[in-house]
Amino acid sequence: MSFLDIVIQLGRGLGYTLLVTLCCSVTGVLAGLVIACIRRIGFYWLRPLLDAYAYIFRGIPVLVLLFIVYFGFPSIGLKVTPLLAMVLSLGLISAAYLSEVFRGALNSVDADEILAAEAIGLSRLQVFNCIELPQMLRFSLPGMINEFTTVLKYSPFAYTVGIPEITKQAMTLSAVTLHGVEIYFAVGVLYFLTFRILLFAVQFIEKRYRIPGLVLEQRSSI
Repeated sequence: MSFLDIVIQLGRGLGYTLLVTLCCSVTGVLAGLVIACIRRIGFYWLRPLLDAYAYIFRGIPVLVLLFIVYFGFPSIGLKVTPLLAMVLSLGLISAAYLSEVFRGALNSVDADEILAAEAIGLSRLQVFNCIELPQMLRFSLPGMINEFTTVLKYSPFAYTVGIPEITKQAMTLSAVTLHGVEIYFAVGVLYFLTFRILLFAVQFIEKRYRIPGLVLEQRSSI
């Protein structure tokens, strides 16, 4: 097997890794936002259910939940694709963590701003959309970056359900070429470069929409 063949296979696997990471990250952000919004706006009778969801899903290992979804659901007549299984496991676990990140960010919004908005006659929904939500997204950005890093690092679990992501390709290549050290080192470099490139993109967006005079301390897992 030539060097070019190895690069092509690793590149193909990296594409699947990015697809899994993107789908799970988007699921986590959207579901986490929905949970945080429901808690903040109202529907108090749903809060115990949402708290139970966050508590349970943060305590279940990703691989265990993935096997439950992919291998367990068909036994009750629900067959899921490998990508959907990753979304329903890693994506929903990510949502449980992000919902807490969003809740903390919402609590960081100055109460005087909310009081002033209500004093001029804005409805509760208008206050949330115009005052709380924009600031919450800015405040929660460091936590979102950390969670994205976690999703990227858990994406290799996708190979257990048949998705040929970069770790699966590396396993195949190392078995064929017997150069496991070199191949896995290349995989590690690719993961690191992927994270740094996407982190740079997120930091660019954060600087573009940063509130003047507000400095957010970026803490990201590396």
